[in-house]
Parts: sequence; structure tokens; C-alpha cells
Amino acid sequence: MDAQRIKVACSSCNLRELCLPMGLSAEEMGQLDTLISSRKRVKRGEALFSVGDRFTSLYAVRSGFFKTCVTTADGRDQVTGFQMAGEIIGLDGIVSDHHACDAVALEDAEVCVMPFNQVEELSRQFTPLQHHVHRIMSREIVRDHSVMLLLGSMRAEERLAAFLLNLVQRLQARGFSPSEFNLRMTREEIGSYLGMKLETVSRTFSKFVDDGIIDVKQRYVHIKDTEALRRIVNPQTCS
Repeated sequence: MDAQRIKVACSSCNLRELCLPMGLSAEEMGQLDTLISSRKRVKRGEALFSVGDRFTSLYAVRSGFFKTCVTTADGRDQVTGFQMAGEIIGLDGIVSDHHACDAVALEDAEVCVMPFNQVEELSRQFTPLQHHVHRIMSREIVRDHSVMLLLGSMRAEERLAAFLLNLVQRLQARGFSPSEFNLRMTREEIGSYLGMKLETVSRTFSKFVDDGIIDVKQRYVHIKDTEALRRIVNPQTCS
């Protein structure tokens, strides 16, 4: 068997609550085990898939971090999202049967491979799975709208504060600290995602440190005042 593809069971995975629907019977979980029957390792800097690749599967991130990005007309990489354990990537390929972005590992990672034709077939049999797939798609749409709001109306401080709050919230849902984490992405990648220049990202991080809101040591971030970040994003809630 290819060393890159290892048998793994959904029913015993500690991330199943994050990437699979709740309320399935033991029999239904067994059928899902046959659907998500392999996983693939992706080394840091390697692409899980690239623009133009034929779309065949969805991928549940089992470990590690990814970024999705597209290349602009002038040759720059534009980061469109960051994905972590328990999240699904590859939905961009459904519309045209080819991927519309690159998915690149920011650290050594593993993904569970879910052939999309089997996902569709099982979705027709299991209403909870069908609803879950629809919810994942809806979440992507909502996330896209949130990014448009970030880029269209927020100042630099608001953008970075919203980004840090979203990141720590997602990490906390996976059992990590609600206030301390290591950034897997560079400041340049954060800037690309938030529509900010590298210098602006660095300056805004420094301002948050000077204001006593966070501590930063290279990629280590400690959020000392979560409420202060929330007030930056939603100043109207300030008393």
C-alpha cells in the first residue's frame, strides 16, 4: 500500500464532531468509515491541489494548517483563506469539476480523502450528512462575506483584531488555549489575506503590544485582553 495513504476510521477519530454530522447511528458511521477510508500526508510547502487540477475529492484536515490562494493577473499570490484540523477544503472544485485555487500546507499536515461522488451518493441516503454538507457550503459563503466586510469597511486595526479573534475561537473549539497560540502563517500571508501591506501588519501587531493587548514573540501570540480586541472590532458595544 502507498505509504501516503493510510487506513483510518472516522468512528474513532477525535475530530469527528468537527467535520462530520452528529446523530448518525453505528451502522451509518460504519458506512462513513468506508467513505473516508484513506488519508494523505502533505509536507510543508507542498500543494494538496493546484488551480486547474481535476476535482475528485473533498479533504478533511486531520492535522496541520493550510492556506488557499490564487495568483493575480500581475503574478502575486493572493491568500483567500486558512484552514485547520477539522475543516473541509476542496469545495472550490464543485462548480466546474476543476480546482479554482491552490491549497498549500503551512506545516506538515494530513488530510482525510473523501471522494466526492461517494459523498453525493451517501448524502442522498443520509439526511444528516446531506444537511452537514450544505452547512459546510453555507459556512464558506458566510466566511467569504465576512472577508469582504473586512476588506471593504474595516481599518487595519479592526482587520487584524477580527482575524486574531476568529483564529483563537477556531483553535479553542479544537481544545487549544483560548489565549495562546503559534501563528502558522507569516505576517506577509496575513497581510495578503487581510488586504494589508506587510509593514502595516507589523506596525499593527506592535501597536497591540504597546497597548498591552497582546504579547508577541516571533510567531507566538498571547492575547492578554480579549475584550480590548472585541472593542476594536465593535466599538459601539463599548460602555
